[in-house]
Amino acid sequence: MVDLESPPKARDFMHTDVQTVTAEMTLDEVVQQLLKHELSNAPVVAGKRSDASRRLIGFISERDCLSALAQESFFGSPAPLQTAQTVMRGSPACVTPDTDLFAVAAIFINHNYRHLPVTENGHLLGMVSRRDVLRAVDDYYRKYGKAKFKERFHPDTHLLMYHRFISQ
Repeated sequence: MVDLESPPKARDFMHTDVQTVTAEMTLDEVVQQLLKHELSNAPVVAGKRSDASRRLIGFISERDCLSALAQESFFGSPAPLQTAQTVMRGSPACVTPDTDLFAVAAIFINHNYRHLPVTENGHLLGMVSRRDVLRAVDDYYRKYGKAKFKERFHPDTHLLMYHRFISQ
């Protein structure tokens, strides 16, 4: 019998070195940040980006920036200056560091997210991506899934050989 280890938690496969933007950054600064670091999205935090207790207030993506920038370019400058806070999506879906691998996988499977912030008490701890989850599920399967499959479906060669004589 295979002794299964419980699935890893988000803290085990999240990235902690996360590029963030602040709510006050202009749309141009956010776009430059995303392009410079080749990011498809970034968490929006209150306070300074270097602040260790970064409170997550939103999430901004290339799509959000593209929409705002295209509208601004086509229609002209909007009355208020566009900032991360005016463009971001507030109250993003998040997971905690204790969320297990298969719960995180279910969120990615059932929603069109590419990244999820990992938070605790509203503070950003890290990020997980679909690729991180795919890698973690694959590692878990390679470690436990194949052995469990063999345990459940191990063919009995005696029955197979006996079946050969019966079916003739």
